[in-house]
Amino acid sequence: MSRWYEHKIPPPVIDLAVGVLMWVLAQAVPSARLWRPEPLSIFTVVGLVIAFAGGLVALAGALEFSRARTTVNPLSPRKASMLVTTGIYRFTRNPMYLGMLLVLVGWGVYLGNAVAFLALPLFVWLLNTLQIKPEERILRERFGVAYQRYAARVRRWI
Repeated sequence: MSRWYEHKIPPPVIDLAVGVLMWVLAQAVPSARLWRPEPLSIFTVVGLVIAFAGGLVALAGALEFSRARTTVNPLSPRKASMLVTTGIYRFTRNPMYLGMLLVLVGWGVYLGNAVAFLALPLFVWLLNTLQIKPEERILRERFGVAYQRYAARVRRWI
């Protein structure tokens, strides 16, 4: 049963909105600062490394979809022509979303404010609600037992 809010907001838009929210929270509660975001500080480097790793995870997921010649468009999961279970999909069912989450974690490390990290569970909840669970329902319908076995073997996030 499709719901009106499913697959309406592109996940990168959700990612960007949560990133902005993290910045707003960091500005609103300066007393929660863990460290000062400065160019070339160890925290900036660590944040960049985490964000870069997230980008690589997301790219690996997109490349596997491309190799399988199936849609990468998160707003049209019904167009999936193949169940992809190879490459990074052996470890996570949602590497593109996991990559986005890692980019946000890197952003949070750069911001250096404890309150900013409170937005991360919101991102996970939004993606689970608006995108992942509806995608899973469609994949179960399209690929049946093959998807059920895959979902039992590989975790949703990590």
